[in-house]
Amino acid sequence: MIEPVGIYISVPFCKAKCTFCNFSSGVFGEERMDRYVDHLCREIRGAHPTANARKASLPRIADTIYFGGGTPSLLSAEQFRRVFKALRGEFSVAADAEITLECAPGQLSNETLDQLLREGMNRISFGVQSFVDKETAAVGRLHTSHQCEEEIKRVGVAGIGDINVDLIAGLPYQTGRSWRHSVARAIASGAPHVSIYLFEVDDESRLGREVLARGARYGAAAAPGEDEAAELYQEACSTLEAHGIPQYEISNFAREGHRSRHNLKYWRREPYIGFGLDAHSMLASGENAIRFANTSDLDEYLDDVDAQTPFRVIGTGTDVVDEIDIIGHDQAFEESLFLGLRLNEGVDLSHLREQFGNCVIRDTMPSLLQAQDAGLLELNSNRVWLTVRGRLASNEVFSRLLIPSAA
Repeated sequence: MIEPVGIYISVPFCKAKCTFCNFSSGVFGEERMDRYVDHLCREIRGAHPTANARKASLPRIADTIYFGGGTPSLLSAEQFRRVFKALRGEFSVAADAEITLECAPGQLSNETLDQLLREGMNRISFGVQSFVDKETAAVGRLHTSHQCEEEIKRVGVAGIGDINVDLIAGLPYQTGRSWRHSVARAIASGAPHVSIYLFEVDDESRLGREVLARGARYGAAAAPGEDEAAELYQEACSTLEAHGIPQYEISNFAREGHRSRHNLKYWRREPYIGFGLDAHSMLASGENAIRFANTSDLDEYLDDVDAQTPFRVIGTGTDVVDEIDIIGHDQAFEESLFLGLRLNEGVDLSHLREQFGNCVIRDTMPSLLQAQDAGLLELNSNRVWLTVRGRLASNEVFSRLLIPSAA
């Protein structure tokens, strides 16, 4: 049986660039946005010929569509109409497909909302980040907590039952008290899905660079330390669980029946294809799988999509390189283990044995036992899963589990 594909649409435009953001997104004019939509539609229309050229199997049926960004809600109703026309011309969208829009509170017009509802959108993910205005203002968010609550009500009245609220632990000026307020407001909003992310301290964002440099710009000096942020995360896990929104993945929590079907594809290694800037894909290719990605440079994306032959590229410096990563036996095993461990249910070892053979499990068992002794995971004869501590140190766990032949 051929699995349906999940579709990711990258819309890398924002009204303002948040200081914590490390994605390929930015602030651009309407002309460039419209040109981008033209290129995006062209890429979608060439999806199957391009996949065939890569010797990849691209299913015709799509059962999830996810608009991520950036702020996809900035696109106009007409631009969304064009994108969906291209999608439905190339794919058969399942009647019960999950269609998600990432949205910044206050940046979804009534006209665009109406168009998306006509197109079948049934899930919205709000980038709230915090229900404390001082915290959101410090990182460049343009909304207030009141706007967030009103927007959640508005889309609910419009008929959207699947709503996600994003929160970030570790923002400048955040305290235990203010964090508890944000978590409580997320619960009170009635949103059946909540995502909790730890602020990533790296040099890919302005705030991250300032924290690493021990500077004071962007409120960096007022940001909680890593240990404090980890405590906030753990507190949120317990609070959400107590209110009927249990954790099912490292960063995600949902009431029964409201897990993100699209994101589950990533963690279960089901096929997905991405369109647009810096969009990634994974498809079956014979007995293997392949991964490929688009350039993360907007100028390259706009300049290098050929009208006759849509591209799938990874940008390398100023060069556009056609690159495919073929996932062999060992890498597929590692991915199945690492991605599966992100889920609270963990990994079924008997299923891995069926897929990859007993030898690879045997070779990995010493590392699994060492991680168990370190309190990072739990293990029995049939299943392995991360502990609470392991979820906070997942990268450390994964590095311990690299199989010898790939280390």
